[in-house]
Amino acid sequence: MLFINIAGITLIALIVWWFWLYKPQQLKLGEGDLVIAVENGTYSPSRIKIPEGKPVELRFLRKDQSPCSETLLIPDLEISETLPFNKLKPIQIPALEPGEYDFHCQMQMYRGKIVAG
Repeated sequence: MLFINIAGITLIALIVWWFWLYKPQQLKLGEGDLVIAVENGTYSPSRIKIPEGKPVELRFLRKDQSPCSETLLIPDLEISETLPFNKLKPIQIPALEPGEYDFHCQMQMYRGKIVAG
């Protein structure tokens, strides 16, 4: 009984950490040849820093065959794109005001942020 309680508490702690406390490393656009990989249920990198007030192109490479990974949504920018499997897909991002802009799949299982500033 004690083992089940400890396992349950550990599982709850991991879920809280993954969905609410985990902060991935942030990469700046222009650091090498940045490609955002879509695989294993994540965007990698999932935090991208871009310059404010300047349009940029983000490139996504979908390596995950999950149907959820096929759609990329950036709600604040009204962007909805289909990502082809195993091919680079450029996404044009307009000049942005300073701030954070979420991007995700249609079920919000794959999640990331664009940080303008």
